[in-house]
Amino acid sequence: MAKAAKTEAAAKGRAAPARRGRMVPRPFEFHWGRGEIVEEAAYSGTYTEPAIQLLAYEGDDGSYGIRFCYYSLDGRFQRSPMMIDSEDSLAGLRAALKQTPKLRGLLKKLVS
Repeated sequence: MAKAAKTEAAAKGRAAPARRGRMVPRPFEFHWGRGEIVEEAAYSGTYTEPAIQLLAYEGDDGSYGIRFCYYSLDGRFQRSPMMIDSEDSLAGLRAALKQTPKLRGLLKKLVS
């Protein structure tokens, strides 16, 4: 999604679309906490749609998590570990991460 479109959506108080019409931010809930998915980098591959998500937990302490997951090609969340199946998936996720500055910065810390 173009940066201008994201900025325009945020300025109007709307969520910006991720892949397949999934909006960010959107809520998530685990038994240990809840919050919002604030950024998502996803790529629609041959068999699955791998996604990397930045999760911001409720509260003012700035707690966050990074979730590596995937969706089926018809858009359903899958509860199995994310598998990256090709160079195309790596290139696609790399391109998608250009749209997610916070998530990209955190992943850079992971690999440096």
